[in-house]
Amino acid sequence: PTRRRHRHPRSDTSFANMPRKPIVGGNWKCNPDKTEKLDSLISNYDSEKIDTSKCDVYVCPSPLHVSYCMGKFKEGVMVTPQNCNIKGCGAFTGEMAVEQMKDMGITNVLIGHSERRGEFGLMAYDTNETLATKLKYILDAGLTCVYCIGEPKEIREKGIEAVLAEMEVQLKPIYALLDPAKVVIAYEPVWAIGTGLTATPEAAQETHKGIRDMIKEKGPEGCAEAIRIQYGGSANAKNAPDLSAQPDIDGFLVGGASLKPEIADVIKAIAEAKC
Repeated sequence: PTRRRHRHPRSDTSFANMPRKPIVGGNWKCNPDKTEKLDSLISNYDSEKIDTSKCDVYVCPSPLHVSYCMGKFKEGVMVTPQNCNIKGCGAFTGEMAVEQMKDMGITNVLIGHSERRGEFGLMAYDTNETLATKLKYILDAGLTCVYCIGEPKEIREKGIEAVLAEMEVQLKPIYALLDPAKVVIAYEPVWAIGTGLTATPEAAQETHKGIRDMIKEKGPEGCAEAIRIQYGGSANAKNAPDLSAQPDIDGFLVGGASLKPEIADVIKAIAEAKC
């Protein structure tokens, strides 16, 4: 059959019937302030409530703490840097190269977080174009990636059509790179990050479905049904069960709650809802 012109061809990986195993990430951002506090944070992920056979789990320590955290988590929890550069080792002061990560045994990288994209009055360290370059660099090196997208409050207030139009802008440079076995999309409503505000389960589902529909139309054939889309706006133990019940929410990228024991309850909620 004739494909739409904008449809990217299927990659070598067959996506047919690929199950969407739930996935939860804990983003510690620039925390904690002292190395001596790391063991306590790590212990939150040792809970018997966390079953990595039912839910993939990754943790993003601050760059200075990545090395300390390697080998400290229970089996199946991936230590995941919060960023990488675009082209490897060399004269890139302040950056981290994927080659360095591979040498440490790291297999997964997070990029595109709104705090790196210039939200909250911070300098924009990344654009949609640089992030597409980073994603290709990560995948070419054989690592997997959590790729963050999201909209600020002023766009959300214009309605779902405006939100999805912005998601199209952010996804367009990477459609051809999407592979459900290697890329997870983390949708972050920027206005909900760190504010205590959370999208209603219905609003979050509407956005996630819209993102999946766009990938179905413009991404590799079969990708949309298999790719995992996390929700990343102030998820916590209280709201996780209702959000987990939504069919197009496949997990969470957790901020503040990832520094607390309740992260185990967030992971348990999505695992129970999807398994």
